[in-house]
Amino acid sequence: MILEVTRVSSGYGKSIVCNDISLEMKEGERVCLLGRNGVGKTTLLKTIIGIIPSSSGGCIIKGKNVTGMPPYKIARTGVSYVPQGRGIFGKLTVRENIILGGVLKIKGIEEIDDEVFDYFPVLRERMGQKAGTLSGGEQQMLSVARALISRPSLLLLDEPSEGLQPNIVQLLREIIKKISDDLGLAILLVEQNLDFALDIAERGYVMEKGSIVERGDVDRLRNDVIVQEYLGI
Repeated sequence: MILEVTRVSSGYGKSIVCNDISLEMKEGERVCLLGRNGVGKTTLLKTIIGIIPSSSGGCIIKGKNVTGMPPYKIARTGVSYVPQGRGIFGKLTVRENIILGGVLKIKGIEEIDDEVFDYFPVLRERMGQKAGTLSGGEQQMLSVARALISRPSLLLLDEPSEGLQPNIVQLLREIIKKISDDLGLAILLVEQNLDFALDIAERGYVMEKGSIVERGDVDRLRNDVIVQEYLGI
């Protein structure tokens, strides 16, 4: 397993948002985490990467117990995180943003692997441009490219389709699938766009009120009863 989350609870102060959550992923697997706003999906990703400490339970990544580790050490195990809202540095150039994705590597990164531009050729043309002047779709591509520069084995994606035009969502979906297939990259995807998530993932989990309430392959998660009950669609 590349990721094992075992009975994890976490939140903010005394407020528990994620309650006794367990999930697992194999290497190279694409898994989605579905649910309405406010059910704890983002909190779970932040707990896995160490931004939010767990109050109980633990996480194992590639066989290593990372519970309680600071985020930079967890990142060095081969995990990259693309936050909701992209998290780019608008006043820095595209190149500077991508390079920052490699600062947690022991020796850092000075040159950008051309392979990144095979997936995002538009960024090659924008290297000297301020990131804040990019379109929404280009900013999302930049955030994924930045996450890839450290060559992770597990990528955490939080709402990557949010606020994007339908044609860009379709393009991003195909790029994410190709990256995963080409690099053997495991992806844990948080999404509210059901079609986007289930087209990318092989299986998934559904969260409600801080707990996992359903799990299964994508065919099961397309079941109308599950969708209507927990996703409000």
